[in-house]
Parts: sequence; C-alpha cells; structure tokens
Amino acid sequence: MKIYVTKNKDEMNQKAAELMLERIRKNPSTTLGLATGGTPEATYEYLVEDFQKQGTSYEHITTYNLDEYVGLSKDNPNSYHAYMQEHLFQHINIPLENTHIPNGLAEDLDTECDRYDTHIHGHGGIDLQLLGIGENGHIGFNEPGTSFGSRTHVVELAESTREANARFFDSIEAVPTHAITMGIQTILKAREIMLLISGERKRDALHRLLHGGISEDFPASALKDHPNLTVITDEDAL
Repeated sequence: MKIYVTKNKDEMNQKAAELMLERIRKNPSTTLGLATGGTPEATYEYLVEDFQKQGTSYEHITTYNLDEYVGLSKDNPNSYHAYMQEHLFQHINIPLENTHIPNGLAEDLDTECDRYDTHIHGHGGIDLQLLGIGENGHIGFNEPGTSFGSRTHVVELAESTREANARFFDSIEAVPTHAITMGIQTILKAREIMLLISGERKRDALHRLLHGGISEDFPASALKDHPNLTVITDEDAL
C-alpha cells in the first residue's frame, strides 16, 4: 500500500489527476475504472483542465464505471451516465463507444450484470481503478457483508448510503433503493487501484482501513491484499 497525504481535498484531487495522467501518457490505450459522487468530482475537473491546456488525448482510452442506479434512465440528471457526461466525457475527446456504464433500466438485471463483467474481462481487464470509500467502508455500492468473491451484481442500498446521496436528489425518497455495482472480486482484478479518502466524516473509515483487520463487514478491507494499491488522503481524514 502506497499512501499520499495532502493538505486538503483539492490537493488530493490534484494528486489523483496527476497520477492518472501519468498512466494515460505512458499508455494511451489505458483502461480506466471510474467512480462517481462528490469525492472524484474535482479529479475530473483537473483532467478536463489538462485536456484544454495540454491536449492529453483520450482517443484510445476505454472506461468502465463502477456502478449505476437501478431505475434511472441515462438522461436522468441523477444517473451516473449523466454525471460522467457532465463532469468528464463531454469535455474530452473520448469516443462514447469506449465508455461503459451498467444499464440500470435493463429488462433482466442479472443478465446485465453478467454481460458487464464479461465485457470487462473480454476487453482485458482494468488497468487503473479509481475508488472512493463510504463511511461504512463500502466501495462501489458493495455494502458491509458483501462477499469478497462477488462479481458485478444488484445491491439493495444501505439506508446510510441513501442518506449520504440524498444531497444530489430532491429528497431521500427520490434516491433509488437499488443499484448495479462492480463486485469486490471485479474491483480487485484491476491491475492498479487508487483510493481517494477526504474529510473528517471518513476519518473512522480510513483508520479502520489502515489499522483494522480484513473482514467482509468492512468491504474496503479487501483492498489491503491488493498488490498495487495507492491511497490518497487529506489531513482532515487522517
């Protein structure tokens, strides 16, 4: 495990973008696993700024997103399809056919999960997976108790997770109750993982990650066995 400590969240996001850009420039055909939510938002802002100023190309980059809400259409402003368009895809030169996000409106969700996992594997897997962490230790939408052997699957969201995401919706009632998420096994197959942790609310989660044992009660603990894990955190979380 490699750990970078930054002064604040902005510096954390800047460091994450710098490391991602290093990988992209070294391998212009990199396959990225992408996260959504408040934590990586500024990371994408830095990638966009670099594209505008330096012209780093995404023409041959492929992306796979961690998750998507069940029941939201792609054009719903709270969907992760819309999030990625707004914060990254529409601002860089990545071909949209190279971007992949689970279909939360699939008629058969289990089939969609199998399709997504198979597609990742068939493409050769993920080179660099970007992650955030929930206060309860969830990664992606893998809540406590999720099997470390899980592949992409449908999950019922914990109430704490829905409450945390309610700020993006009109009310907590509007937050979907289920989502499709990459499983922990799928995440661990990435060749490199970058975990971003910011703010006092994540302090307990970071402490447990660094000093606790490995248990399915704390999904992020599975990352401790990964051979190429980078944690970027700010002083508030540490």
